[in-house]
Amino acid sequence: MNAITPAKTKNSVVVVEDHPVLCDGLKQLISSQPDLVCVGVADDISGAKRLIEECKPELMVLDLRLKAGDALDFIKTLRVESPEVKVLVLSQYDELIFAERALRAGASGYIMKENTTDEVLRAVRKVLGGELYFSERVAAAVVQRTLREKSVPSRAGIERLSDREMQVFQLLGAAYSPREIAEQFHLSRKTIETHCEKIKHKLSLYTAAELKRFARQWAAENLSPSEPWVVSSAENGRSQK
Repeated sequence: MNAITPAKTKNSVVVVEDHPVLCDGLKQLISSQPDLVCVGVADDISGAKRLIEECKPELMVLDLRLKAGDALDFIKTLRVESPEVKVLVLSQYDELIFAERALRAGASGYIMKENTTDEVLRAVRKVLGGELYFSERVAAAVVQRTLREKSVPSRAGIERLSDREMQVFQLLGAAYSPREIAEQFHLSRKTIETHCEKIKHKLSLYTAAELKRFARQWAAENLSPSEPWVVSSAENGRSQK
């Protein structure tokens, strides 16, 4: 974690991103603006909490996937403990899958890492101004989902899963076992197996084998090779099955 004293006439921003090059780039981009200043950076949630206490920022730019901690749970906690801090999620993962979840958790915006610097700055200023920021693509998807609500077969309704169930489902799709998933989230294996039972019920699946097959098929069709919520095999030394 690294914090500095903010300029009083500028909007204060903190960046929580565990990729050093991207984090440094965001810090420089923000602080180069006449109306913005990056008052600190962190690479995990514990560091982010310290930044909030020390710097009292107006906005947090938060990576959705961190090596340590659950970003969605952190956003929910912020809404209760520090509601004055606005959150802009910056992610490499498909906004059609994750933007609505981030907004429901309490974020005020969602922007892809592939977007231009001008778009990032536009998102930052819009959220600081009290508005929501997400793409027209997401807005259209939300409207379409609303129109077809309850008309889609339950197996296609992945959106029915809770945030934790979605995380477990993705890890199953990435060939992680219940024991390994429990280790990822520091939970008991029994808790993860309970989540699996709820997922099967919501998706009208009957056996663990059916759930595993469906999760892997869904992951292959919908996720990039680098799965959300999981430290990559190169980072944790684990080979995917």
